Amino acid sequence: MKNTVKLPSLLLLLLISVILIPVQSCEPDDDDDDNCESCEVVVYKPNIYLYPVYKSQLEINLSFPMGGSIVTSIPAYGIGWKVNVDPSGKIDDKYDYLFYESKQPDIWQVTEGWTISQSDLETFFTENMLEYGFNEKEIKDFTDYWIPRLEDFDYYEIYPQESYIIEKVIKLDISQKPDNELRLFYLIKGATSNSNDSIKIPAMNSRFNRRGFNVTEWGVVLK
Repeated sequence: MKNTVKLPSLLLLLLISVILIPVQSCEPDDDDDDNCESCEVVVYKPNIYLYPVYKSQLEINLSFPMGGSIVTSIPAYGIGWKVNVDPSGKIDDKYDYLFYESKQPDIWQVTEGWTISQSDLETFFTENMLEYGFNEKEIKDFTDYWIPRLEDFDYYEIYPQESYIIEKVIKLDISQKPDNELRLFYLIKGATSNSNDSIKIPAMNSRFNRRGFNVTEWGVVLK
């Protein structure tokens, strides 16, 4: 009788389990935020600008409702920032803003945005951030840092992430409640062609009111 080689039962079970286990995707799904909790992304270089009416001692805390962590910070975050801030925005007579980077679930929207050619990025961000309500210095900080780092693609898809989205994953708590708060991240994704036809242009909200105690924050998610 001809002998047959039998596959060891353990190996067979392993092969079956690999076939049956679904492949997990890290693409965000608006209908299932829980599915994104294991899909971490980094928000790069958020800058938090503080403009109290009077020189103030402030405590600033970040929290991550869906899970997350701070990767780096300047000044050191520790268990929270405790800083003295001038109405000009100067922090501890040394910093122009609070800096941090963090990891958290990938829940960012990628349905509304713009496709911009690499050569037009600086003009786009200058005009777009001004329309949202950032001031000249905040915009210059953004373009000085990011424009030199966005040179690998001919086009970039840019998806704005407004406060109501950011608050799902990164909460900003300040001991003195701001009169006005502007938080905006951009999800930026390289592209080889203009894809504006497939992206819905966002409806811009009303311009940010900079009266009283104002707080602004910008950051970037790279894809």
